[in-house]
Amino acid sequence: MSDVYQAIANSNVGKKLFSAINLPIPVLLERYSPEQASFVSGDVLVGAAKGGKAVAAVLETLKGAPEASIKTLAGMATEAEVQKVSGGTGINVDNYTASREDSQKFKALVLDATGISSTADLKACYDFFHPVIRKLEKCARIVVIGRPPESCEIDQRIPQRGLEGLVKSLGKEIKKGATANLVYVEDGAEPQLMSSLQFFLSAKSAYVSGQVVRVGASDYDAAGYDWHKPLAGKTALVTGAARGIGAAIAEVMARDGAKVIVLDIPPMADDLNAVASRIGGVALQADITAADAPEIISNAAKENGGLDIIVHNAGVTRDKTMGGMSDKFWDMVIDINISSEERINAQLLKDGSLKDGGRIVCVSSISGIAGNMGQTNYSTSKASVIGMVQGMAPQLAEKNITINAVAPGFIETQMTAAIPFAIREAGRRMNSMNQGGQPVDVAETICYFSSPASQGVSGNVVRVCGQSLLGA
Repeated sequence: MSDVYQAIANSNVGKKLFSAINLPIPVLLERYSPEQASFVSGDVLVGAAKGGKAVAAVLETLKGAPEASIKTLAGMATEAEVQKVSGGTGINVDNYTASREDSQKFKALVLDATGISSTADLKACYDFFHPVIRKLEKCARIVVIGRPPESCEIDQRIPQRGLEGLVKSLGKEIKKGATANLVYVEDGAEPQLMSSLQFFLSAKSAYVSGQVVRVGASDYDAAGYDWHKPLAGKTALVTGAARGIGAAIAEVMARDGAKVIVLDIPPMADDLNAVASRIGGVALQADITAADAPEIISNAAKENGGLDIIVHNAGVTRDKTMGGMSDKFWDMVIDINISSEERINAQLLKDGSLKDGGRIVCVSSISGIAGNMGQTNYSTSKASVIGMVQGMAPQLAEKNITINAVAPGFIETQMTAAIPFAIREAGRRMNSMNQGGQPVDVAETICYFSSPASQGVSGNVVRVCGQSLLGA
């Protein structure tokens, strides 16, 4: 459904009127298209707190962005360190002296904060951002790289946890469709930053802001990695794929090179076949709650050479307050939204139809994080999805299988189009972007988790919500 308010606000007359009466003007977000030459274009400012160890990985990643011009901020304690590591990456890094008078604009700001080990060191964040934060272009990107606080000694743990407050506040200040995200990387795992940096610096993360991702160690070698076709040669299965977010996931995965098996219930056969035909995929009709569903999915996987990726997208709502809810509604939502996923995962892992090095990606919800009135069943099921992701991640690591989840906020679908007008408008505006997201925004995040280059990314939950005011 189109956002009429956004369309009017961005018209010539609307901009003048809305500005005059101080109404928000939701920016038309820049989203990815295959025609883009690289994941980021424009000027990128890179800096590092003293002792930072991620700069080399940042610059190595930026080698894959030929349209980007890389600069480092003059006057930072680690300016010399940035210049030193740039020599070994074959990339030219210019020096930049900040001035309020110049016309310099930046498409991205990247701060390596891994060296911050005391609260006094947090001043490096101010020194980096203060002179340039007002120089961001429309739909710019901020990425801060730190250490997972739980892996740090107490003196370092305190300021590293503080980075979350920094990033989430920046995300609410910068406006203009810009985003700010935090990547915690384990010491020694810096070479695994590439997929996360590419995602958060690109237009693929248009509706993802104020989020935290943890990157761990992996033996993945990024040599020959194709950012435009990261899923080439992979086979994926997407449940609930006949329409809406599920169809968008299937389409983006096919765009990125995957062979996609699309699954939905028999009553959705026409829509399901249309999606399969459109993307050159395979249609599979099944009820995921049926006793034989795991076996049906496993057999389909084997017939197609095994699965590299499974996306648990299928889900339902049956909204009632707890006092007015029937046990049928409770049981149905729990069974479809979480119990079926457990059964399917168990089967695929037991018989090996999900290959070693595979990807499991689940669709949770902001309701599973913040809760929602009248959705005790739904919120419980989606919070359970998060529990499954976090609980299974260490177990699956032995097979190099990752498991992650996306938690959508207000996404423009047929379901949200049916919400009463006032509630729908509130859902759209209660985030840093002042607008709803698109199904493709969820799909792009799922493809980031599904990438072979995301081997070090597991046990994460990323909200695709434009940095909603609800929840954590």
